[in-house]
Amino acid sequence: MRLRWLTLALDIALVFFFLFTTFVEHGDWLVVADYVIGSVLLIEWLLRFWAVSDRVGFISRPMTVIDLAVILSLFAPSITENFVFLRVLRALRLLRSYHLLRELRSRHAFFASHEQVIFSATNLFVFIFVVSAAVYALQVRVNDQINDYVDALYFTVTTLTTTGFGDIVMVGSWGRLLAALIMIVGVSLFLRLIQSIFRPAKVDYECPDCGLMRHDPDAVHCKHCGRMLHIRNSGEDG
Repeated sequence: MRLRWLTLALDIALVFFFLFTTFVEHGDWLVVADYVIGSVLLIEWLLRFWAVSDRVGFISRPMTVIDLAVILSLFAPSITENFVFLRVLRALRLLRSYHLLRELRSRHAFFASHEQVIFSATNLFVFIFVVSAAVYALQVRVNDQINDYVDALYFTVTTLTTTGFGDIVMVGSWGRLLAALIMIVGVSLFLRLIQSIFRPAKVDYECPDCGLMRHDPDAVHCKHCGRMLHIRNSGEDG
């Protein structure tokens, strides 16, 4: 479990490094930093590859492919300088947090009882961060209003919340399509999070008759088939 936390900390550090590089001039020191971080990630990837028994299955996993793409972006600064969008792949390292959430759910009651809220918040956070990275990558060279990641994040949040101050607008066909994607997908994720916060939490308990899994914590009967349930909760004696 400690290794999972260490991996998550490494992912977050990489994300903050990506943010930092949007505020500074590219120089030799940044290339060296890319190589150092890329070496650490490559060693970590090779250790995971060596530890698994099904190596073919490991290589075919989507997250493994994403990890390799991230490593490529770090070892090829000349490519990422010309194709800035490749740097967005670094943000996708946050997707690995879902693996950690699944483990926390099975190990800690707090995460299990607040699963929907935590999962919805994670979805929204990852969406905002990755889309902001995409906005930055697509617009930084063609849009004078977007100079760093904060500008991209500001546009994403104002678009997501339908505030739309209008001081920053996307240019080009791809920019407008991305803005439409933010409004359609982002708003639905935001509403899902609000719904999860204010809707009573559900518990996992499979109904013996119909198989319905999600029930209210104090449910006596299955709302689908009416079968009497025996859900254990903190209000029960013994």
